[in-house]
Amino acid sequence: MTNPPAPVSAEPAPDRRPGGRTARVRAQVLDAVRAELAEGGHEGLTMEGVATRAGVHRATVYRRWRDVGGLLADLMAAAGEIDWQPPDTGSLRGDLTALNTEIQESLVVEPSFAVALMAASFHSAQAAQAQTRLWEDRYAQCEILVERALARGELPAVPTDARSLLIAATAPVYHQLVLMRTDPDPRLPERAAETAVSAAAAGAFALRQ
Repeated sequence: MTNPPAPVSAEPAPDRRPGGRTARVRAQVLDAVRAELAEGGHEGLTMEGVATRAGVHRATVYRRWRDVGGLLADLMAAAGEIDWQPPDTGSLRGDLTALNTEIQESLVVEPSFAVALMAASFHSAQAAQAQTRLWEDRYAQCEILVERALARGELPAVPTDARSLLIAATAPVYHQLVLMRTDPDPRLPERAAETAVSAAAAGAFALRQ
């Protein structure tokens, strides 16, 4: 990859005409990035390939996104704009199991866009920063699972480190499928959830005063 020009913000540029050409071009380009990334990984992702697939002049792509890092950063920003809501099954164990199931499904689909996007973030500081923001937002959204569990009396009535609990519950899925690259285990989402809930009930995630 050539030396990148000056970086651009990871946040999407505001549309001057909501629903107009600017929004359509962004949607076309980001759809093309998803497809190119899923098919060829980061190594096959080029500005020219994205422009061709999107049916957009490459000058437009360069002008708005500058480089591949800009495309990836905007793609992650767009993911954060999706109106996603954490599961609400009525129990912490059920919520974490449902969350892990969603994660597992996103990692095992072929080709896995989620895995390709994570891998690509290692090649671009701008994309890595955008991915960190996306993860921060998702974990913050999911903290309500712990808040509801506390309100239902499922956990000790003490200040709880919700972020650490969520990481402990979801980490086994990423470990098995992304790091170890093992075949998906249909029992893993629930088993990982149960382990985290048991640890939380025993006070493992209580914040120390």
